[in-house]
Amino acid sequence: MELAASTNELILLALALVGAGVATGFLAGLLGVGGGAIITPVLYEVFSFLGVNSTVRMHLAVGTSLAIMAPTTLRAFMAHKARGGVDMPAFKRLAPAIVAGVVLGAAVARYAPGTALKWLWVTFATLMSLKLLLGRDDWRLGDDLPKSRLIELYGMFVGAVSTLLSVGGGAFVTMLLTLYGRSIRAAVGTSAGIGTLITLPGALGLMWAGWGQAGLPPVSIGYVSLIGAALMIPTSVLAAPLGARVSHGISRRALELAFAALLATAGLNFLASLVW
Repeated sequence: MELAASTNELILLALALVGAGVATGFLAGLLGVGGGAIITPVLYEVFSFLGVNSTVRMHLAVGTSLAIMAPTTLRAFMAHKARGGVDMPAFKRLAPAIVAGVVLGAAVARYAPGTALKWLWVTFATLMSLKLLLGRDDWRLGDDLPKSRLIELYGMFVGAVSTLLSVGGGAFVTMLLTLYGRSIRAAVGTSAGIGTLITLPGALGLMWAGWGQAGLPPVSIGYVSLIGAALMIPTSVLAAPLGARVSHGISRRALELAFAALLATAGLNFLASLVW
């Protein structure tokens, strides 16, 4: 009886991971995000159920999320690029700073406690969802990205924080580009490309950061669970082009509200785990 119950629970967990993979890919294409707002909370609960040590549980959820999002963001980026929805000059300008920030974020993750990562998540989700809910079309800082090196500094910030949050950087990049006159669709497509630059080196960095850590589950490389990645990557990759297709057929405001709802839900989930 206990064996049957255990088997049923494992089946439900596998289905949850596959379902989250579909949602992740769809959101990557729809919103230009890596889907970490869904993957990280789901993986955190899965690792909790499996009894993974609480000192490494959040780190493992973050690292595995980045590994899962790497092929998904690449697929979403290619789908947007094929539809002409990517601002390549902005992408090329931000790319080097983003990658440098990812390296910095991986180094910080090696020493940051799990509670610090959760509070970072809550702060990020609150600020970004409020901006999307309350923002107006006439909120502009300019018609084009300024030549100031502050843009590159912002790119480093995005790379570092996105690695710690296990997100593709879509919220940060989308906000920057829309404030400087880009349409929401061009911002989303460009953000998907930036996500590729964050998730792949970010996952490798978290593998390094968690190398040799005690309490990790079997079949893990550092803070990346290969089993979790194997269950979620195929479905997320297949669903990404569908999200990209849908994003070109719905209104800008609907995209913003969907993004805000996604971020608010993720933030409330982690706030609850910190308070209770």
